[in-house]
Amino acid sequence: MSRIIDKAIDWAVSIANDPSHGYDQINRWGPNYDCSSLAISAYEQAGIQIRENGGSYTGNMKAAFTKCGFKAIPYQKGMPLQRGDILLNEKHHTAIYIGGGKLVQASINEKGGIVGGKTGDQTGREISVGSFYEFRHGWDCVLRYTEEEEEKEVITVNVELRQIQLGSKCAEVGTVQTLLNALGYKGINGRSLTVDRDFGRNVDYAVRLFQKSKDIKDDGVVGPKTWKILLTSF
Repeated sequence: MSRIIDKAIDWAVSIANDPSHGYDQINRWGPNYDCSSLAISAYEQAGIQIRENGGSYTGNMKAAFTKCGFKAIPYQKGMPLQRGDILLNEKHHTAIYIGGGKLVQASINEKGGIVGGKTGDQTGREISVGSFYEFRHGWDCVLRYTEEEEEKEVITVNVELRQIQLGSKCAEVGTVQTLLNALGYKGINGRSLTVDRDFGRNVDYAVRLFQKSKDIKDDGVVGPKTWKILLTSF
């Protein structure tokens, strides 16, 4: 697990658990925060200089975070999220995914508004940890930290894997089904893939989701590039 992500989440959760911090959209860089200043400050606390790269509110977060080693991934309902992902609607809201189906976010003050509240959390919900949800205006993208590389044991194996796509029926399809299930990708029916070695519509949907999340051509074809990224995604 990334040390940067751990530090950012630990700080944001500590703010949510401390009632001396509330929501405000004017006095927003401490002790009160709004949704964007909380997310920006969390990664600033972890050593990422978001504000120096132009990040100040939801409308410029995407550009600032990508300058700092984050990848902007178009959001799709049902896509697997990773701990530390920032869910962003560029006009309205942002929140940090902390894993386990939970988000930490700054939402609204005790008056049900965005300004004029008292300092601190008066309701226990101004800055809080809660369950993931589909934002009513929709999430535009996920900002995912990718710069820090973990030390991994690298094992090189020369294996020839055939190109497969919709309609293929072979052992390689079973491998893809197993790998996508392990990574949390589901079919168009919202369920884990049946490992039956048959490249049907559910497999095609899951492959395209995977490709889109890795910023490669989402054509549903598992060729050399998709194979390489799929096999090294663990």
